[in-house]
Amino acid sequence: MARRSLLFGAATLAAAALVMNPTAAGPAQASPPGTKDVTAVLFEWNFASVAKECTNTLGPAGYGYVQVSPPAEHIQGSQWWTSYQPVSYKIAGRLGDRAAFQSMVNTCHAAGVKVVADAVVNHMSAGSGTGTGGSAYTKYNYPGLYSSYDFDDCTAQISNYTDRANVQNCELVGLADLDTGESYVRGAIAGYLNDLLSLGVDGFRIDAAKHIPAADLANIKSRLSNPSVYWKQEVIYGSGEAVQPTEYTGNGDVQEFRYAYDLKRVFNNENLAYLKNYGEGWGYMSSGVSGVFVDNHDTERNGSTLSYKDNANYTLANVFMLAWPYGAPDVNSGYEWSSTDAGPPDNGQVNACWQDGWKCQHAWPEIKSMVAFRNAVRGESVTNWWDNGGDAIAFGRGAKGYVAINHEGASLTRTYQTSLSAGTYCDVQSNTTVTVNGSGQFAATLGANTALALYAGKSSC
Repeated sequence: MARRSLLFGAATLAAAALVMNPTAAGPAQASPPGTKDVTAVLFEWNFASVAKECTNTLGPAGYGYVQVSPPAEHIQGSQWWTSYQPVSYKIAGRLGDRAAFQSMVNTCHAAGVKVVADAVVNHMSAGSGTGTGGSAYTKYNYPGLYSSYDFDDCTAQISNYTDRANVQNCELVGLADLDTGESYVRGAIAGYLNDLLSLGVDGFRIDAAKHIPAADLANIKSRLSNPSVYWKQEVIYGSGEAVQPTEYTGNGDVQEFRYAYDLKRVFNNENLAYLKNYGEGWGYMSSGVSGVFVDNHDTERNGSTLSYKDNANYTLANVFMLAWPYGAPDVNSGYEWSSTDAGPPDNGQVNACWQDGWKCQHAWPEIKSMVAFRNAVRGESVTNWWDNGGDAIAFGRGAKGYVAINHEGASLTRTYQTSLSAGTYCDVQSNTTVTVNGSGQFAATLGANTALALYAGKSSC
């Protein structure tokens, strides 16, 4: 969840970082398995709408995964964050029941899209009442699931990110903190995740993983029917903090928040030329264990990253992320908001993209077209880098692809040197054709704040 705890990480962000030991990953499945590593995060879409989108857009576009919001029964209320306060492990939340969830998984699989579930296992709720599925609860009592003995002794809010015990045993924004050191609690959480696996789920995003000891998560994962299942963990980097993201790489991927923070700064205030060694060269974790994004549901609301409100800067940052060979990318797809608490339009029902406030960033042509580009250039290193020292850059992905981004305030005309074979290519950003000569060169004019992307196998538009 980390609605407010993210602010601690952002406030303490610094360039220095620990570089992970690449041998530490062990048997965990790091980076999404398969040949397609882009995940569309359909934030607060209901399961019926996700199913339709898998068929109509995600599968055809080449997305490998869809991430769905937490499916467990949760507290009542219209705000988005009610989904992050579970009251039972029944699939009975705002977004659909068990049958709708199962139908969604089956439909997405038929479209060639795997399913990642956002899993809230650090905590339960902050109050008392009746959940979305009819379950009665109080803050420390969830009949048939947890009682007061299953929660950590610290009932104060987390207040000191330099104190490991405070971060991992006290309460995140007042939410009842589960004692994940207990065998019973570990078994209950594993039972929930196994239930989702039985319905065909392919992986998990572990919400608020920073607030759970890495060893506890490793034990929970060992109890799963598929102990090597893909998962990515939300562990927000903060310089000097007691808990560091690299501690969690033995379990699977970890979300690299610095990637998103720095993209905002570069696209808003610095030069794209600085991105030439983006990734490990900036002190980030190893590419193979890093989940990356331009924004997510927390960061778009607290302003620590770009968001849909940043228009061309946001679009071009997503184009860069999908073109650049670092990490496994998430494309955030949410809805318009003015209040940061606002829940999804129509309780998560998406009748059509770009209506009723749904932003559908995953389907923006500039972003969607780069998913196929990424799939086509997979495994190729960066070649033929060019920049103007400012906000115009271009680079190849071996002999399979080439991208140019003009983030300057005026159009740019030049001849680009690539490693592409001679021939005609479709620029999937503008849907116009480009001819590459026998020397691997082509000439093009890019308007201000536009991009160009060519890849082998896409010759006509």
